Amino acid sequence: LRTMYEKARANGDEVPIAVVNGADATVLLAAAMSFNEDLDELTVAAALHNRLHGKPLRMVQLPNGIAVPADSEYAMEARITLELDDEGPYVDITGTVDEVRQEPVIEYDSVYHRTEPVFHALISAGVEHRTLMGMPRAPTIKAAVSKVVNCTDVYLTEGGCGWLSSVVQIKPQHDGDGIKAIHAALDGHRSMKQVIVVDEDIDIANPIRVEWALMTRWQPDTDTVILTGQKGSSLDPSRDEDGSTSKIGMDATLPIGVDRGPFESVL
Repeated sequence: LRTMYEKARANGDEVPIAVVNGADATVLLAAAMSFNEDLDELTVAAALHNRLHGKPLRMVQLPNGIAVPADSEYAMEARITLELDDEGPYVDITGTVDEVRQEPVIEYDSVYHRTEPVFHALISAGVEHRTLMGMPRAPTIKAAVSKVVNCTDVYLTEGGCGWLSSVVQIKPQHDGDGIKAIHAALDGHRSMKQVIVVDEDIDIANPIRVEWALMTRWQPDTDTVILTGQKGSSLDPSRDEDGSTSKIGMDATLPIGVDRGPFESVL
């Protein structure tokens, strides 16, 4: 949508759009995804909907020509105008107040709704916010890491707000696979600031077990990657004024061929 808007703005044109509220969860998830190629999010939503519900995603066309999910609570005809205005300040996924930006103004022309509609309000920095924003990044990170090592799972941590930190589970086959996984993970999600790589026996959704893996399998001087001058996330208030940040990766995997006995928990 941003690309469409910028092209239209260059030609002095407004962009007709539709805004929906109270759509199926598959629509929300698809809308939160980012793709490296031109892809209609509704196509992804339809595929997810069919997989989850076993039936097609019903659509309806509004008078302005924009198709919307038919079962949404609200559907609004609108236009992205050429006018800019301050957006914010708003609380974002980290629970901190994000910076104010100049963004295009949207003008609404018509509102349609179901009988006795329910308005869906998302609580900033809540579980739903973190899930919708962060969960789609897990397969992106997994795909990037899988190009260099055998990656079995990825978890965006709660402490990292589902965005800035992850735990990556791999099955090492060669020395150095953990370090390779760190670089690939950070490349797979550029906003991420920290990544911890662990073996298959570690429950990556359990922060206690992840820290246990660090304390029993990780040596800070040899198993750590620190990158400086990296592109940071606007959601990180500690980043430099130019938007750059440093990033860290910790390899808590065991060396290939080591006797695993002393490193395994008996509890």
